[in-house]
Amino acid sequence: MSMQSDTAVQTVLVVDDESSVRDALSYTLSKEGYRVEVAATGQEAIQAARRRRPDAVVLDIMLPGMDGLQVCRTLRAESTVPILLLSARGEEIDRVVGLEIGADDYLTKPFAMRELLARIRAMLRRVEMMRPGASADGAPGPAPAPMLAPGESNAAVGAEESPVALGDLVVDRARRTATLRGHALTLRPKEFDLLHFLVKHPGVVHSRDVLLRRVWGYDYSFGTRTVDVHVRWLRQKIERDPGRPTRLETVRGVGYRLVTDDADEL
Repeated sequence: MSMQSDTAVQTVLVVDDESSVRDALSYTLSKEGYRVEVAATGQEAIQAARRRRPDAVVLDIMLPGMDGLQVCRTLRAESTVPILLLSARGEEIDRVVGLEIGADDYLTKPFAMRELLARIRAMLRRVEMMRPGASADGAPGPAPAPMLAPGESNAAVGAEESPVALGDLVVDRARRTATLRGHALTLRPKEFDLLHFLVKHPGVVHSRDVLLRRVWGYDYSFGTRTVDVHVRWLRQKIERDPGRPTRLETVRGVGYRLVTDDADEL
């Protein structure tokens, strides 16, 4: 069975219980050349995602029954398909919760269609940027795993890519696993992508804008707070003392870099 969605035309799954929103998004996305699938409930969304293997998902949080956060958790457990959450609530805690459970982006209602299209393009561009052969200048790199059907495995996806290591930190892109001192790390999807990128470019200082472009796929300055949140989460898992980081360093006024923890050399 093929693991890839139809690459000739990219498919976007739109999930919203308001028919006016679904219709508006379907019309706009179709005009931009996307194939559009729609769902009005969480259960419909999961079934559609498993059936159609979309290239991206636009998901409203406030759904009847199973809400968008529950849908996001379910989809993220089965795939790394890019997910853009929509919500009428714009508080930072809502955005952080959405990112924490695996969403790639968050947009507050009401929104401009141009901004939504830009964010969808950015998510899809990140997929292309992560294809094999990635370099620090933005060339394509390895793609995230496709949507899996129940019972299917992604163990063979990207198996040709070798693990990368920095000291006692080892990241295996093919298996999407990371270990520190031989112990497995539990990472959110974007935490893993960020760590993998940093390990591939040890000692290099990356600005927040560069990290947004290379890891999240944005080509404009937006949401640098997202980078800071993910760096903080990573430090909690790879630093001996997250409050005094020696591995994932802040270069004041510039950005972040990943180095070998001096303690590892003792």
